[in-house]
Amino acid sequence: MASKTKTLYVCGECGYESVKWYGKCPGCGEWNTMNEEVREAVSKKPASAATSLRAYSRPIAINQLDEQEEHRYHTGLSELDRVLGGGIVKGSLVLISGDPGIGKSTILLQICQHLGQNLKILYVSGEESGRQIKLRASRLGVTTPNLLVMTETDIQYVTEEIRSQKPDLVMIDSIQTMNFTDLNSSPGSVTQVRECTNAILRCCKPLDIPAIVVGHVNKDGAIAGPKVLEHIVDAVLYFEGDRQMTYRILRAVKNRYGSTNEIGVFDMGENGLRQVENPSQAMLEGRPVNVSGTCVTCVMEGTRPILAEIQGLATSTGFGNPRRMATGFDYNRMNLLLAVLEKRAGFYFSNLDAYINVVGGLRLDEPAADLAVAVSLISSLKDTSIREDTIVFGEVGLAGELRSVTHINARISEAARLGFRRCVLPYHCLKKNSAQFGEIQLIGVRNLREAFEGAVGE
Repeated sequence: MASKTKTLYVCGECGYESVKWYGKCPGCGEWNTMNEEVREAVSKKPASAATSLRAYSRPIAINQLDEQEEHRYHTGLSELDRVLGGGIVKGSLVLISGDPGIGKSTILLQICQHLGQNLKILYVSGEESGRQIKLRASRLGVTTPNLLVMTETDIQYVTEEIRSQKPDLVMIDSIQTMNFTDLNSSPGSVTQVRECTNAILRCCKPLDIPAIVVGHVNKDGAIAGPKVLEHIVDAVLYFEGDRQMTYRILRAVKNRYGSTNEIGVFDMGENGLRQVENPSQAMLEGRPVNVSGTCVTCVMEGTRPILAEIQGLATSTGFGNPRRMATGFDYNRMNLLLAVLEKRAGFYFSNLDAYINVVGGLRLDEPAADLAVAVSLISSLKDTSIREDTIVFGEVGLAGELRSVTHINARISEAARLGFRRCVLPYHCLKKNSAQFGEIQLIGVRNLREAFEGAVGE
């Protein structure tokens, strides 16, 4: 007797399932994302005694478990190793995601040259032909004979080849192109992405083979496919940055084997991605001198202090309602700071257009950048330049007070290393800090007016 089939409508953004079609997904609210899928009903059979008594993982006392440190493969790129927590862990499943053309496939092919010296690598591509991969490998200087290229989209053939070849590392580019022939849905659908990732996990984990999977993003910047995809893998890495700009930020949003606060900075060039080991100096190149509205701050990305230039512009508006725009900084946070500047400090922006830009493509989410944003806007409003040897950081409260931030010594040391001689910081940070930093002058301030006066040298 033929098995019964049923039709479901599955959202391509969040995975919401329904027996009827909706123009707007009830789960995530997106329009025109419900796709039709035909599934076969699974027949329920009584479990036999042999099935019920199959071998399974027996419980073990925790003091009897092996405590040896995990083995890691170094990729040859210290920035990538930093984000991964020290390298690729054996048996791990890593997901790399980002906008199209940002460098996901490039960085995978680049690390093959270093890893191929001692490891056997299987590179599975469902998007490019073997000739295209060869042309890109020649441009990147990848010549290792231990790199095996497979152009296949059937995940069953891929897993069979992994069991046959037993490589030391597997790369899948990309998971949205893989297809499970037993399913009726099209490649890239929620069901296909979930089942293909599970197939790779079940194949590579028992063999202790690490796998790196490339995932596309949707129009909102999230990983395309079901949210469960991020729960399956051991680490999720995001490539950030504008394709029109050269700098790329690699950030870990999940990592079972390391910190999720570290970032890696890369520079995209003709020969691929080049790691930027001193991002602070790179971000400050070309900084204007004696120009109002520009201020340098220091933010912490994991254990690494990074100096960033913030540019503010306040100009008379030509519309009924003034415009507000923020690039690299939270828009709502900028509006909050503008309100604090008007209410608590007496700097009026209600009839002015206000713009904030973080140079270099960085995104500043740390509250320590608040004071530098406020000072840059005041500088543009009063058309008074901030001293070029001054760095500013601190959190701004709704009462107009300045709150202390963490990692004071690391921030000041990084500023002193790059030649800054003055540091404007909250007064409470100055009281807690007792270290000596040579020639750098520490200026503790209590409010926004004192911060601006200290930044311009008054």
